[in-house]
Amino acid sequence: MIMFDATGPMKESQASTSSSMESSQPCRQFEFPEILLATNNFDESLVIGNGGFGNVYKGNILNGSSVVIAAIKRLDPESTQGAVEFWAEVEMLSKLRHCHLVSLFGYCNYEKEMILIYEYMPNGTLEDHLHKLGTPLSWLQRLKICIGAARGLDYLHTGTGIESGVIHRDVKSSNILLNESGAAKISDFGLSKIGPTNQPSTYVNTLVKGTFGYFDPNYFTTGRLTRKSDVYAFGVVLLEVLCRKRAVDRSLDEEQCGLVTWAQDSVKEGKLKNIIDSDIRGQISTKCLKEFIRMVDRCLLGNPKQRPTMAEVVVSLDSILTLQEKTNNSLQTSAKTLYERMLDLLPFPSNEENSGDKKGKSRNAGHTIKADNKYSSNPSPNLKAFKFADLQRATKNFSQDFLLGDNGVMFLCWVDKFTSVPSPKGVGIAVAIKRCQGLQEYETVVGVLGSLAHPNIISLLGHSNDKPHEYFLVYEYMEKRNLDHFLFEDAPLSWGRRLIILIGVARALAYIHSSSYQVIHRNVKPSNIFLDQDFNTKLGDFGFAKFGSEIHKLDATTRVMGTIGYVDPLYVKTGHLTMKSDVYSFGVVLLVTLTGDGAWGSPNYQLNLAELAGPFLTSRSKLDKIMDPRLQKDYQLKGAFKCAALALRCVATDSKDRPSSEEVLQRLERIYALTK
Repeated sequence: MIMFDATGPMKESQASTSSSMESSQPCRQFEFPEILLATNNFDESLVIGNGGFGNVYKGNILNGSSVVIAAIKRLDPESTQGAVEFWAEVEMLSKLRHCHLVSLFGYCNYEKEMILIYEYMPNGTLEDHLHKLGTPLSWLQRLKICIGAARGLDYLHTGTGIESGVIHRDVKSSNILLNESGAAKISDFGLSKIGPTNQPSTYVNTLVKGTFGYFDPNYFTTGRLTRKSDVYAFGVVLLEVLCRKRAVDRSLDEEQCGLVTWAQDSVKEGKLKNIIDSDIRGQISTKCLKEFIRMVDRCLLGNPKQRPTMAEVVVSLDSILTLQEKTNNSLQTSAKTLYERMLDLLPFPSNEENSGDKKGKSRNAGHTIKADNKYSSNPSPNLKAFKFADLQRATKNFSQDFLLGDNGVMFLCWVDKFTSVPSPKGVGIAVAIKRCQGLQEYETVVGVLGSLAHPNIISLLGHSNDKPHEYFLVYEYMEKRNLDHFLFEDAPLSWGRRLIILIGVARALAYIHSSSYQVIHRNVKPSNIFLDQDFNTKLGDFGFAKFGSEIHKLDATTRVMGTIGYVDPLYVKTGHLTMKSDVYSFGVVLLVTLTGDGAWGSPNYQLNLAELAGPFLTSRSKLDKIMDPRLQKDYQLKGAFKCAALALRCVATDSKDRPSSEEVLQRLERIYALTK
């Protein structure tokens, strides 16, 4: 149970001002024996939490000349996170010191062990108290927690005390920790980006990073990461605090399970009263509520430029707290009756219908996805089990000379056609070896591709897991690389060749989406569409795939997986994953193939390609203006227009309006017939 004083967490004057730096020992590197001693050899009884990174242990460590309680976070070798997040956290927190940021005492990097040592936060996370423990938090307490978190984010954004500002990129209630007096501290900097404070944005040409429900739609749409992305996520936290509902709440309607959509729709329908947590309805003054909702609306605006800065959010929250404290006493008598009368004065008609938690449904009703028995993570007997030593020898210890592409994880080598033992360069058959990022990717790919066989799906030849924490996949080698290479780098593809490639992808999707397999790829994009020496199409990279009966139960706390510009907006918004999510991604691939433009469109626009190209796809004359100039108008406009119409349907906002992958295939085959 969280401990507060009579009026909530301690006042700021009792702690320190928002601009002050916490005095503490600098971040240092701990020796591994120190960690073993502090955790009693990682005794399970000392585990106080766990997450995507691994277990967190409570232990005593030496910080300067004092022995202090610490939270010791140990990387699980099977975690999807790893060295990148580890060093990002060390880099950020070794430079940052503030009373509303969790302090990093130090780190330990010993062989395969990656461990972070933080100050201990005895009251856990805001998420715990809102959704798991049912802690009775007053409106004043909630406001003060929000103000503390806002001050921490403002410090990050303005770069006070450091040379550069920081974008947190994963603001959510589970990353807001509470100390012994209930004061809020921002934590988990594994996804953070650092950059000059005078630089308004940074373009991140990487996989989507964030969490369902908190994810800034503008970042998803354009790939443009700004400090205002944190402001959007914090707006979701504010709603979470007001409504006591999760950012993605399964008790809500399936199409409306995103808290933002549900709350905004409820306000438009005149149900403002019903979105407020019943525990605090009698505590909020009318004026405070109006100001709070107004500020939340500004944080959630679609255009980042129109959102407030975190400094403005801090000022607004301080003002709201002052207003509430002034009116708090007068609201104590006959609070319910007075509150009802006040709400009626708001510019939203009153509605008595209660849309709160349904009886019998838990507020913590999320489901963690697990593979069912259809696909086993046990390798298929048809797959060759390679030895790590053989792969190491075949690539000369994974030399740069054998690298494929620039991601540093794919290697080309040769093996004997019959025995699969390493061969000299050019002798035997060429294979592509991929070093997996972790056990999850390895098990997913082996589980899926070990059970699939289709001419338009890349063949998995074998695997290797005999060396601890090292996981490799061995694929057939694709001589022509991928579609991305031809669309943006190499000699252009003809119109007919593009259609054949698209048909191959559609065949692969129709196959994996069929009732017999029920696989969702979750990362359909040109760089994952491979081409062999004869330009035959092979859909590859199933590391993000989901399959079986559990695909509809994706946990709302799971981070978004996919690539900016190609990810289904409905999936990002709600966490609800369906076959139509792949159809959306394929629709973007269609647009990219038509226009020769990237999925983000132009960086000068706040739109992705799907939105930017939309107005040009409704007439043949307009379409002709945005077709890939490298085609030199050597295409049939009728067929191109039909492709554009199909792409528009694929990227429809409502997944129910999108065609199935089977229908996509049929329509593409008819379009290709027009070229003959």
